[in-house]
Amino acid sequence: MFTHTLSQSEVTSVWQAAQKELQSQLTPAVYTTWIAANPLKSVEVDQHGQALATIACSSGFHATNLKKNLYNQIKKSLENQLQKTIELAFVVWEPTKPPKNETGKTAKKNDGLLELASGKSPSPTVDELFSAHTLQATIQDRVKASAKRVGLRSDYTFKNFAVSSTNEMAHAAATAVSNNPGTAYNPLFLYGGVGVGKTHLMHAIGYNILQQNPELRIIYCTGEEFMNEIVTAIRQKTALDFKKKFRNANVLLIDDVQFIAGKETAQEEFFHTFNALIKQSSQIVLTSDRPPHEINVEDRLRSRFEAGLMIDIQQPTFELRTAILLIKAQANNLDLPMELAQFIASKVDSARRIEGIVKQLRSEVELKQREITPELIQLIMRSDTMPQRKMLRVKPQDVIKTVANHFRIKQSTIKGQRRVKEIVTARHAAMYLLRKELGMPLEEVGKWFSGRDHTSVIHAVEKIEREILENSMTQQDISALKMSLAALSKS
Repeated sequence: MFTHTLSQSEVTSVWQAAQKELQSQLTPAVYTTWIAANPLKSVEVDQHGQALATIACSSGFHATNLKKNLYNQIKKSLENQLQKTIELAFVVWEPTKPPKNETGKTAKKNDGLLELASGKSPSPTVDELFSAHTLQATIQDRVKASAKRVGLRSDYTFKNFAVSSTNEMAHAAATAVSNNPGTAYNPLFLYGGVGVGKTHLMHAIGYNILQQNPELRIIYCTGEEFMNEIVTAIRQKTALDFKKKFRNANVLLIDDVQFIAGKETAQEEFFHTFNALIKQSSQIVLTSDRPPHEINVEDRLRSRFEAGLMIDIQQPTFELRTAILLIKAQANNLDLPMELAQFIASKVDSARRIEGIVKQLRSEVELKQREITPELIQLIMRSDTMPQRKMLRVKPQDVIKTVANHFRIKQSTIKGQRRVKEIVTARHAAMYLLRKELGMPLEEVGKWFSGRDHTSVIHAVEKIEREILENSMTQQDISALKMSLAALSKS
């Protein structure tokens, strides 16, 4: 039976001292991921003077690994501070639910951090509460504005990232990096197939960093966009501006870095940018569809990729796919029953396809006022798995010719390697139409454009899909092209 509980200030003091001792014993990466990220929640003492120390863990994965790998070191360090025999307990704690302090008052939340209210402090007035709420809203508005400027998706956060055995290490490392950028795991290199969550984690890292410090200079781009900026800088003789932009970043996030494979100029510039950022302790996060040793880059650059932490994210399990479905359905205000989520999860193999299905489902519910039924799910699944039933009867070369005529660009130029903005837009439109209107496999589409790989096609399709929603000119271009192809299909 416990007869005494340490006050919150005592717990904080003990943990800070223990952390200092543990920091001297562990590597920076281990300390940041497992100790700094998981606070001491409480210390209770029984009538015999023995204590129970409870560590608040951000996930079950953290709790399991702390107990398995660091139990004795944490126990010894806390015993040194308390001068008592202790046992440890590890609990998964939801930080969005403020803990109670020793007076029973709820902790105050300020800018994402929890501060325990002092028992001597007066209760806040209505005006104070309103001001605090307004300040918090203002901060969140600034974060969202910064995220939008950087190009980060505010719906790709750690909160709505489903964790399982296939991605738990990547999630833990990404969380650690976002809490202490430039300290541990630099660079962080995440790789895996399409739809395993690499991009989601990258956006979550950037968004979490912005929540803690909206003023940090964060750059997010794809490998292809990085190359395009280099080409533009050379053509417009603005290389110094390019270098200043990238080398002054506090955080650099590059998605699909494999795009710089075989591009000597891009590799040269990235090598020097990489070195400059590491030297000034800026954080670098890279994603790829393959590990560094399979990317066709110079040895000196490959060694840089491998110098940090590399994590292979596997395809999501059935349970994880089900969880992703439920999370995304909830985010879209859809009441998706468990049995239907499980049915969908049994038919799809990637998070990216899941997202597309949820978007279709939302469209049916919102625009057509349909109820979510097994029949509706099956209808959507049939359209998702058998896109060829509505495909146009047009040859690939006719699609490219139609796009070339529309944008007034030579067919050979669209299929080539030039990266001028107007040409890239036309090339992406052609890839989008081949994929969506003809139902061609990703690899087949890529072959028509100088042998580009499937990730290039995915990027092109997603880029056009975003542009259709955000840019009226792109929407008009694609609509006009679809009409031209439909007419051609009937002739």
